[in-house]
Amino acid sequence: MTERSILIIGAGMAGLAAGCYAQMNGYRSRIFEMHDLPGGLCTAWERKGYLFDGCIHYLYGSGEGQPFHRMWEELGAVQGRTMIQHQELMRVVGGDGRTFAAYCDPERLAEHIKELSPVDAGLADVLAGGVRAFSRFDMSALQSKPKRLMGMGDWWAFGRKMMPYLGPLARWGLVSARDFAGHFRDPFLRRALSLVFGWPDIPMMAALSVLGSMYAGNAGFPAGGSLAFARGLERRYLELGGEIRYKAQVQKVLVEPDREGGERAVGVRLYDDEEVRGDYVISAADGRGAIFDLLEGRFANHRVTSLYDGHLPIHSIVQVSLGVDRDLSPEPHWATYLLDTPVLIADMPRTELGVKHYCFDPSLAPAGKSSVEVMLESKYGYWQRIYGRKLYDTEQLQVADQVVDQLERIYPGLRAQIEVTDVATPLSYERYTGNWLGSSCGWLLTKDTMAMMIMGLSKTLPGLRRFYMAGQWVEPGGTVTLAAASGRNAVQLICAGDRRPFCTALPDGGAEV
Repeated sequence: MTERSILIIGAGMAGLAAGCYAQMNGYRSRIFEMHDLPGGLCTAWERKGYLFDGCIHYLYGSGEGQPFHRMWEELGAVQGRTMIQHQELMRVVGGDGRTFAAYCDPERLAEHIKELSPVDAGLADVLAGGVRAFSRFDMSALQSKPKRLMGMGDWWAFGRKMMPYLGPLARWGLVSARDFAGHFRDPFLRRALSLVFGWPDIPMMAALSVLGSMYAGNAGFPAGGSLAFARGLERRYLELGGEIRYKAQVQKVLVEPDREGGERAVGVRLYDDEEVRGDYVISAADGRGAIFDLLEGRFANHRVTSLYDGHLPIHSIVQVSLGVDRDLSPEPHWATYLLDTPVLIADMPRTELGVKHYCFDPSLAPAGKSSVEVMLESKYGYWQRIYGRKLYDTEQLQVADQVVDQLERIYPGLRAQIEVTDVATPLSYERYTGNWLGSSCGWLLTKDTMAMMIMGLSKTLPGLRRFYMAGQWVEPGGTVTLAAASGRNAVQLICAGDRRPFCTALPDGGAEV
């Protein structure tokens, strides 16, 4: 069989996964990455011995025999890697010290809520039942959608596979954390439950999937952090014979007429004007940039354009990272502290502060010290207006100082123990990954984007053959696992178009068709 080539834009999770599966299926692939490191958003950065993690909080597929674990084995990402399991997702701490802990064990969670508020015992049992249901939920079933335009029989097979999960999906898919929390009679629990899963508008299906997967041992933290995890995929790809070109930013996707009267992707042009030809192009980069910059908007119909008109939610953040000469391991590893008085930080009033330390992974800080991170929702436009001026640097310092003021109240004496301060804004994310408006996770998962997550978005563009998209902009949900699965799916589409069986292989030689 003639060897065909696939050019892949971006060495994030989707691009690396696409490259691995391309090599497994006999394609010759090359990845072009604008940065000098793999991982894209799945990254970390070192500052004076401290490692600040920018991505993974929990990894779906971390548990042996659990959904998605086989994919991570194929990608060489989990072999020999310790997965750190937590008994709770996060705590919410009130100004009076009252504390809610989001335990992943449903029985413990229910009893905890009943102790805090006996009048909410019924809702405690409902929540625990949801965790139990989603501990059995196979998210990988969502990735079994037909990979190309197929008949009703194929959709019927997909529906049959999803049948066991339709009840939980129907009950929890269109209920947000804010909606569910509003039913509690206890004011503290109403507020705590709206915050504990990341953002108030997250669908309860996603929230319960986190707790359920943690309970099942399938949402651990990979020891070494996000960049080390990405390095595992990079190593696997190179061992499979793939090629990565770092500091090679793509300027344009090359398109030519095809024999069917349409057009097809035939290669890429880099910013140094080098042109590289290939049989297929997969963009695992920013969705908007691929469609409107690399392809100049030529293949964007009304539906595609409407996705990027600004009405869908995205998540831009400021991350304040601190290296602290103090062992914070006795403190909860992740907690949201409710503030008695709102504080204006980066033009947004803050009524709570989420704090995470990584003492559970000793590789991320020197012995006896702590890497600490605070993530704040922030507006891209606020930072964009002052970028390139001294005011930008000054505002970063001010934001860090305001955050430290609040942390000093939580951990007295901490200010004097800070050895390293680092601030990443939405513009940092944009420069590093090219992500539109500095989004940290593609589309933000809410009730409005839930259907997009379940059904996925088209991996192709109208009128353009041999071009595919992968990553969080076509598999909404904002997880490393879904991003990698989308890279896998892109290669499945190519194999289907070439009428090749889709093959996978383990690093030890085990293969599957």
